[in-house]
Amino acid sequence: MGLGNPGRSYERTRHNVGFLVADELAKRHGGSWRSKKKAEAAPVGFGLKNVTLLKPTTYMNNSGVALAGHKVEDLIVVHDDLDLPPGDVRVKVGGGAGGHNGLRSLIQHLGNDFVRVRIGIGRPPTGVTVTDYVLGRMDSAVKEALPVAADAVEAVIESGPEATMNRFNVRS
Repeated sequence: MGLGNPGRSYERTRHNVGFLVADELAKRHGGSWRSKKKAEAAPVGFGLKNVTLLKPTTYMNNSGVALAGHKVEDLIVVHDDLDLPPGDVRVKVGGGAGGHNGLRSLIQHLGNDFVRVRIGIGRPPTGVTVTDYVLGRMDSAVKEALPVAADAVEAVIESGPEATMNRFNVRS
């Protein structure tokens, strides 16, 4: 599941990196988006595994509602992270919401035992609110991280979270 907000005005914002990674994965694996209740879904094949890519249509704060009726035992969530430098990609299992309203909604509906692919967007500069910052246009470091985050999702599916963390969670 890529986290983001539906609508044209949010398309290229920092908060929509999850949607953009889901789009990249759909493109790589021949998926096409279809409306499903409270999400856009794109079934794709990853080798011998069938995967459904999701983008909630409920807005970020209600992302957990979009998973009603979906199997979530192998959930991977892709999202922006203020606590990582712009462009860093990290993989994590479990944890809290860290002030992220999309994660908060998922945790309320599902618990916190899911894999996360986090894309760093950095902190807002002095005088800029968090809301304005996350809803602002992403910089080049974040754009360049999108295919890397898609690689991380593929690695989780192919090799599992632990091997993927060992590969992606290294400091440069």
